[in-house]
Formats: sequence, C-alpha cells, structure tokens
Amino acid sequence: MGTVYFTRHGQTVWNVENKICGATDIPLTELGHQQAIALGEQLLAENRQIHRILYSPLIRAAETARHIARITGIPAQPEPRLTEQNFGIYESTPRNGEAFRAAKAQFVNSFGTGESMLRVAQRVYNLLDELKQRDETVLLVAHNGIARVVRSYFTDMSNQDYAAYGIRNCEIVEYHF
Repeated sequence: MGTVYFTRHGQTVWNVENKICGATDIPLTELGHQQAIALGEQLLAENRQIHRILYSPLIRAAETARHIARITGIPAQPEPRLTEQNFGIYESTPRNGEAFRAAKAQFVNSFGTGESMLRVAQRVYNLLDELKQRDETVLLVAHNGIARVVRSYFTDMSNQDYAAYGIRNCEIVEYHF
C-alpha cells in the first residue's frame, strides 16, 4: 500500500497579513523559504523513502517543493490538480471575515467568480484515486484548502471539522491507503 505525505507551502506575506491567498499567486517570504529548507533537511535526516514530489504550480508551493527536492534529491513535478481553490471575490480579504466564513460553509458556493469546494474535491480525489493504484510514497506540496480535501479523503469529518481544519506552513502529515 502507498503512503501520502502532505505539506503546506512555506509562509507568504498574505499568511502574515491574515489574507486569503486562494488561486492568487503569492510568493514565499524569507521565513517561508527557511521553513521549506528546514523541511527538506528534516525529511533528509529522517530518511523517509519518498519516491516523488507532486506540487501545486502556484509559486508558493512550487518554491517550497524546489527547496525540498534540491535538498533531498527527490524528483519533483507540478500537478495542476493541487492548485489551491479559487475563492473568487474573497481572495485578498481577511481569512476570518464573517462573510467568508459563512460562504465557506456552503460547499457548492463558487464565491462569485471562484471554484466550489465540491469541484476542488473532485479533482483532488481523482488524483488520490490514481495514487492509490500505485505502490509508492509521494509527497504532496500544496495549500491549506487542499489539505482539507486530502484529510477528508482519508478521514470522516463533519462539515464543521472540514471548514475548520488547517495545517501550519511546512507541517507534514502522513496518510496511508
């Protein structure tokens, strides 16, 4: 059976400012680069047998994956299905804004010009179904919204748990098929 490691990209300015990044292409801060390097060094020191890295093509995840790949020697490739959810009219607004929290609880909501959580789940679940067919260990480097979807694939969650779930920048979570 395969293993999936998941990590969220390193810190961005909008993370610091508590803004929703979504599909907006925001680069890492200096601390974000340091977090990615530290995660690469941790993975190397732990000698985890990861076959490949798949990452979101958004710059914050791509830069994180490149740091990890450079340090560990693990081959890395972009995977568009790991792109963060497009939060439409809420991108660049406060993460804890009342209107966004209410809209986020509606899984078919496309946020005006964005993408519904159901559509995000479809593309991520399709990727995970493909990975399940392979006997390999993969590191996924993506975003907090994608972390929710991946967790829901492996764990039963309530709607409230799903909406509230998140991981820290460069935190690593392990799942098994």
